[in-house]
Amino acid sequence: MRLLIAAATIATAALPFAAVADDSPQEVALESRKGFYQMLGFNMGKLAGMAKGDIPYDEAAAVAAATNINALSRYDVTQHFIDGTSTAELGDETEAKPEAISDKAGFSAKFADLQKAADGIPEAVKGGQDKVGPVVQSLGATCKGCHDTYRAE
Repeated sequence: MRLLIAAATIATAALPFAAVADDSPQEVALESRKGFYQMLGFNMGKLAGMAKGDIPYDEAAAVAAATNINALSRYDVTQHFIDGTSTAELGDETEAKPEAISDKAGFSAKFADLQKAADGIPEAVKGGQDKVGPVVQSLGATCKGCHDTYRAE
């Protein structure tokens, strides 16, 4: 009986990997980076909402969002920008300009700027709503720096 349960558990655990195995590397890369940017945007949205006063300031929630952004900035999302995944090949399915794939050094440098901007932000958002705005402005400027070069309108 134990052997049957173990076999069923292993087979069930492998199902998500079987689904991904049928996808092309381009599909996996595109979906992975979309998920990454959705998580980043979700957390930025919380901070921006607090900065604008659209969301009541909640220090714990601000710290959690800032911590998530900090952690996400440490993930090397640039590995998901591979040949065949830019607007040149996929049109409106992506916002990545061809330069995001062809200019690896420049794109990586812009992403490193996000890491620098995210340093210390969990502490920086503590102490009141007025602390969140400067964090959002700094992060937003960093995002814009990358978007201006590597993201299609």
